[in-house]
Amino acid sequence: MSESPSPTPASNVPVYGVGELSGALKRTIEQAYGHVRVRGEISGCKHHGSGHVYLALKDADAVLDAVCWRGTVAKLPIRPAEGIEVIATGRLTTFPGRSKYQLIIEHMELAGEGALLKMLEDRKRMLAAEGLFAEERKRPLPYLPGVIGVITSPTGAVIRDILHRLNERFPRHVLIWPVAVQGEGAAEQVARAIEGFNRLAPGGPVPRPDLLIVARGGGSLEDLMPFNEEIVVRAAAASTIPLISAVGHETDTTLIDFAADRRAPTPTAAAEIAVPVRLDLLAELRNLSNRLDGGAVRLVAERRLRLEGLARGLPEPGRLIEQATQRLDDRAERLDLSVRTLLRDRAARVAQISARLKHPREQIGEATRHLDLISGRLAPSLDRALERFGERLARHAQVLESLSPFKVLERGYAVVEDEAGHPVAPAAIEAGMGLTLRFHETQVAARAESGPQPVGAAPSRTKPARKPKPTEEKRQPTLF
Repeated sequence: MSESPSPTPASNVPVYGVGELSGALKRTIEQAYGHVRVRGEISGCKHHGSGHVYLALKDADAVLDAVCWRGTVAKLPIRPAEGIEVIATGRLTTFPGRSKYQLIIEHMELAGEGALLKMLEDRKRMLAAEGLFAEERKRPLPYLPGVIGVITSPTGAVIRDILHRLNERFPRHVLIWPVAVQGEGAAEQVARAIEGFNRLAPGGPVPRPDLLIVARGGGSLEDLMPFNEEIVVRAAAASTIPLISAVGHETDTTLIDFAADRRAPTPTAAAEIAVPVRLDLLAELRNLSNRLDGGAVRLVAERRLRLEGLARGLPEPGRLIEQATQRLDDRAERLDLSVRTLLRDRAARVAQISARLKHPREQIGEATRHLDLISGRLAPSLDRALERFGERLARHAQVLESLSPFKVLERGYAVVEDEAGHPVAPAAIEAGMGLTLRFHETQVAARAESGPQPVGAAPSRTKPARKPKPTEEKRQPTLF
């Protein structure tokens, strides 16, 4: 007798559903790693059409998937890009649909100055390739701007230094557009300020600046990052108002410096570049005025000496008048003789020409004989022309006669007319319409029993009038 298999011993390990286990893992990971900072290089960065950014952080040992939601992407101080080493702050969670874990990024910053410099170098190369830093597109600065627009923080020492230096050199009308010069949203504010100044209409209630100064004091590379953002560089390059970049100290360099029309090492130097020194201009003006006065005095003295020298070489006015009077008398006498000689010559020529002319009666006789000759030729020509025209008229009459509709009526055809005597087209005939059939020598009244019908259609079946039966008197007699 064979033995039956022994039952499997019961286990005290709980059995989880897939969803239940995934939820337990999710809660465990989120509780243990609810706030973490991860350093790594961005790989596989993808900006989705929804605005979310999907990427992976990697180092030499592992790869961590990460996602940054659309609302967070707009607040990040840097734009995620391939190959940048960053420190991402967020929370770790799981994605049960794909059985994986990922980092939800809430903040991101560059990991070290080397990564930041690499990103700036790549951005500079990209913008330079577009021609935003080309020298030929930079505009010259106005020599003495009437209105200067300053884009900076309204509370820092920068604006005080600029205003103080402008007042020392040459006071000008200054418009200040207050902006944040570091931190979140600073780049957008600076770009909007540049675009706002450019949108001001000339002659409007707010004067349009002739020159712009974008200024900020010194700081670390991270503090100066707003002036390295692409939005600020593009706004500076697109400005139609000449722009001076005065960001940081002399050793600091930002990307806006390359797009601006002029770079100033400091904000104070920007004020010095913007306007000349008024006292220097006044001194130069006085110098030029003195030189002009001296030159005018010397010129008048030189002209007086020259005039006196020329006057000594001139003869007495009375003698000049006497000589001119004598020349005038001589010319008048010669003119009188010339007129008489001319009239005598013209009279002789008229007499010579008149001797060759025929008498008017002789000319009239010749014209009469010529007219008689032409008249004799004109009559036969006119007869021949009339004969040719008569023949052509006869030929045209024959053609017209052959095309006459009355010739067609002679062959047995008829013209259908309405009661008013106008010809009627077949399409215009209606049932019950009164008609007139005009033949060659007579006309017959008629009435249409139906409208027009296509050729080949069966005629309308109307019963013909019944013939009366012959009476006894009209019957043919029979032979039987």
